[in-house]
Formats: sequence, C-alpha cells, structure tokens
Amino acid sequence: MKVTVEDRSSVKKVMHIEIPEADVTRELDDAYKTLKKNAKVKGFRPGKTPRGVLERLYKKDVHADVVSKLIQDAYVEALTETELKVVGSPVVDPPELVPKADYCFDAEVEVHPEIADIDFHGLKLTKTLYQASDEEVDLQIKMMQKNLAKREPIEETRPAQTGDFVQVDYEGFKDGKPFDETKKTENFVIKLGDGHISEDFDNGVVGMNPGEEKDITVNFPEDYFNKKLAGHTVDFKVKLNEIRKEVLPEIDDEMAKQLGPFTTMDEVRQKIMENLKEGYDKRTEQELNEQIFSQILEKTEFEVPDVMVDYELNQIIAEAERSFSYHNKTFEEAGISKESLAEQYRETAEKQVRRQLILGKIIEQEKMELADEELEKGFSEMAAAYNQPVDVVKGLYENSDDKLALFTHALLEKQAIKLIMERNDIESVEPEKETTNASE
Repeated sequence: MKVTVEDRSSVKKVMHIEIPEADVTRELDDAYKTLKKNAKVKGFRPGKTPRGVLERLYKKDVHADVVSKLIQDAYVEALTETELKVVGSPVVDPPELVPKADYCFDAEVEVHPEIADIDFHGLKLTKTLYQASDEEVDLQIKMMQKNLAKREPIEETRPAQTGDFVQVDYEGFKDGKPFDETKKTENFVIKLGDGHISEDFDNGVVGMNPGEEKDITVNFPEDYFNKKLAGHTVDFKVKLNEIRKEVLPEIDDEMAKQLGPFTTMDEVRQKIMENLKEGYDKRTEQELNEQIFSQILEKTEFEVPDVMVDYELNQIIAEAERSFSYHNKTFEEAGISKESLAEQYRETAEKQVRRQLILGKIIEQEKMELADEELEKGFSEMAAAYNQPVDVVKGLYENSDDKLALFTHALLEKQAIKLIMERNDIESVEPEKETTNASE
C-alpha cells in the first residue's frame, strides 16, 4: 500500500492512499466466495451458483461492502504508517471500485496542532481582594423577606393604582375572535407597573374598582419576548377581582425558620456570608484564569482543528438546551435557533479549545503526573460537591477508562493553572469602588 500526505494547512491534511490490485482482487474473491456459500439463487443448488451469475445479481452490493472494508483497513494502516495524530473522523468520498486495478482514495483529516513549548513566565497578574460586606448580607435578607411576603386584600375602598398587586380575570381577542396565546385566565395576580403582560395592560387596569369589567387594547411591540404575540394588537376583556397589598414578614428568628434548616437569623446571616465569600473566591479565580490565558494566547500562535471547535460548540449548545429543558422551555418558544447560537458562541468555543490545548501542552512539557493521593482528593471533592458517597463517585470513574482519563486530565489542568500562578508574581489590588452621581 502506498500513502502520501498533502498539507492543506498545519492541521488539515489529505492522505492519498493507493491499495494494490492484488489486495483488491483478494477482497473481491473472498467476498464472492462467502456470497456463494450463502446465496439462494433460483435454478442453482446452494453453493453452486457461478460467479458470473453472482456478479450480475449482486455486483453493486458486493462492491460497496468491499470498498468499505478496503477503506477501513487501509485508513487504519495509513495512520500507523504516517503517525498522524488525527482528531475526529476522516472525510472520504469513495470512488467506484474497478476490478483488476489499484484502488485509490483520499482521506481528508484534521490533526492535533503542533505547539511549541510555552513560556508562561513574566505574566502581569492582579488579584482583586473582594470582600463580602454586611450591606450585601442585608440586601439578600431583604430579597428573601420579599419572597416570603404575603399578598392580602386592601382594607380601604379605592381604585387600583400603580404599585398595587391585583387579581384579575382576562381573555384576549384578535379580530374579534379568541386568541390562542391569550386564553381565558382566572385569578391572575400581577403587580401594576411591572409590565408583566404589557405596559398597556397595566395602564388599562389602573383606575378600575374591584368587580369592574373593562376592555383594554394592547399593542405588543415587535421585540416582545413572546414571539407569538410580538407585533399583534389584542383586545382584552378584563375583570378586576380584588386589590391586594404586600405584607412583609418581620426579619427575625421566625422568618429564619422559614428559610431552611435555621433556628436564628444569625445563622442565616452566617450562611449568606459564607456563600458570598465562596462566590468572590470563584470570581477572583476566574479573573486570574482570564488574565493568564489572554496573555499566553497573545504570544502563542497555532491553528485549531475545526472538528475540535465543532465538538466544543455542540457541548455549549447541548448545555443551553438542558438549561432550557430544566425550566420547561424550548429554543423555539424563546425565539432561538441552534444556528444562531452556533454563530454567537463559535468564538467562545474556539477560545475554550485553545485553552485546553495550551494546558495540555504545559502538562506535557512540564512532565506533570497525578499522584494517587491527589486523585483520591479529587474524588472526595467531587463527592462533596454532588453530596454522594466517595465510593459511588470512584466506582463511576474507575469502571470506565475514558471517564477516568478525562477526570485525571481535568485535575492535571487545575494543577497546571496552579503552577502558572506559582511561577508568576501576583499583585493584590482593592476592588474599584462604584462611582455615584453627586446629584443623586
């Protein structure tokens, strides 16, 4: 077999593969011998059908099977011979097989990029010293208080006004006929002024008294979040049932008990402070990572195989789809297409692939290996994150070589980032204070 490699770019190659006529003939002979044993042809006993008859009846199928086997075997042999580090599957447009002749085909492949040793010293890194404040804790507690608020009917007799919570029945009509997107709904609660349905709707309800009915016309804008309502004019028949007020609970130990496994508000404050600190730690880590990779990428040039970017992009889209599904929504309902997401996040996917390749190169050039105790620590942290026994997590990975290899590499990537930080000076800085307008 003869193999030559054509360079289209540093990561795109074409293998020109020639299979000798003798190998082609042998595969054809073997295929017809097998067919002869099993074929049931009218007028011939099993195993006695002449090859000429078999060729006339089954030539197309036999040639397709033989071509498939020739290409598969030759491709594997070509990879061994060329030692190309191929990523993804080859693109092959199989030519027709001609008996008693060499079989030649091209396999377009993408290969792992060759990356020169990376100099990750001399980076300018800054670490922002974020601090969780009592004011932030107070703000979160007030948000929790609002979530626990009750809405009770107002005592005075007056019309609805902006800021009220109102309970209404409504039904929307388009051109005098009921509209599917605004079906009859009863006892629906909205806050006037929030524009939950639309600003027109809220303005129409303002001034109504409990028990009053009214026709309200709503012009939905072209950029309305529900694409099925965008640009439509809908006539609503609305009945105001009652006006409600928001009653907030006292911020005390009784409220703390409603928020989870707490007995005092001090415990709630402590937990919020812990969560804030954890969030700031992650933010600091993400900012440092961004600084590291942006600076290394500036001085490290290499091509990225499209197949790796496509894989990463598909992972991003799949994760978005899972997130939508978790909230019982679909891309279509949100007016989003996979094509638009692919266009929007392709650059992000390429950056993530470049980061993975850079870390992989650093792991290789620094000859980094994972010690057994570090792997055990990784399993323990994973178990704690998912609230699972360590043995369950270990079993999940140790029963799959592929999963274990990915998990091990992910831990090595973290160590590589840690190594980069250790080899560079990091300046600690205070966070920038938000400026406020003096006239406010």
